[in-house]
Amino acid sequence: QVQLVESGGGSVQAGGSLRLSCAASGSIRSIDDMGWYRQAPGKQRELVARVTRGGGTNYADSLKGQFTISRDNNKNTVYLQMNSLKPEDTAVYYCYARALEDSTWRWGDYWGQGTQVTVSS
Repeated sequence: QVQLVESGGGSVQAGGSLRLSCAASGSIRSIDDMGWYRQAPGKQRELVARVTRGGGTNYADSLKGQFTISRDNNKNTVYLQMNSLKPEDTAVYYCYARALEDSTWRWGDYWGQGTQVTVSS
């Protein structure tokens, strides 16, 4: 099994910053892409950012320059640095990983349980 555990969420005032972390653990042979998605109340889950194993990134257009994604392959961990936060960034943020399970040698999509980010005006 593969588990993803997020941390770093919380409440901040507009203009503040947060850094989210997500560590993958379990029976992992390899991890391809990792990323962050978010879901605001009443809205669909949307892409925030993704990063390849080699470090290539893509972001939601509206978040370029505001958020930065990175990863540590040795720790199987992905990060999201969130700066200049706005009330509209309030959402549950979910970690994602495309991983090869060691026991089954099958690729699968895995999700964390989510961490709440609340930005007040």
